[in-house]
Amino acid sequence: MTEDDLTTPHGRADRSGSGAELREHEVRTALLDLLAEVGTLTATEAAARLGYSSGLCSFHLRQLARHGHIEEAPHSGGRARPWRLSRRDPAAGDPVAGAAAEEQFGDLARGLEDESWQRWLGQRDEAPPEWRHDEAFSAVAYLTPEEMGQVAEVVRRALAPYQDREQRPLARPDGARPVALITRLFPLLPHTADEVERD
Repeated sequence: MTEDDLTTPHGRADRSGSGAELREHEVRTALLDLLAEVGTLTATEAAARLGYSSGLCSFHLRQLARHGHIEEAPHSGGRARPWRLSRRDPAAGDPVAGAAAEEQFGDLARGLEDESWQRWLGQRDEAPPEWRHDEAFSAVAYLTPEEMGQVAEVVRRALAPYQDREQRPLARPDGARPVALITRLFPLLPHTADEVERD
């Protein structure tokens, strides 16, 4: 019996769907949610935020890394070992597996985004007064594929000045908090005849 057996509820399937089974677990789910929220963290930081021991967080972070869900974040050495959601393709060299892994990670990220949004809506009134608003908006624009790429690049450039704050806490001004920045640009497909009939 392994430590994983002792700390994992039996009979719960892993939402990753990977061949190497990693069953869903309360601590791992909390760690993934927290990483999606803050970007990077160490086992000690996770323990302080989640109320678990640093040893338990460290164990589950390593399990998530072993199965490709997270990876070590760049850092300047020292004993602290920061982690982030995985950005590399775990199936490099295999286009079919790579596409499946990318879709799987996209589903996980979207699920975490939706969950974080619902948590925000439910707890907004508990936030400090200056943080009780959001800037959620959506729009439909008629674009060519090239223009869609240009819009995405404009958004990336607008965010670039703030990206180093993820790795450099001292660069964050007083009062800065992690803010979810979610942008999805995709073509709206026409309805099929079956969908029109159902409507």
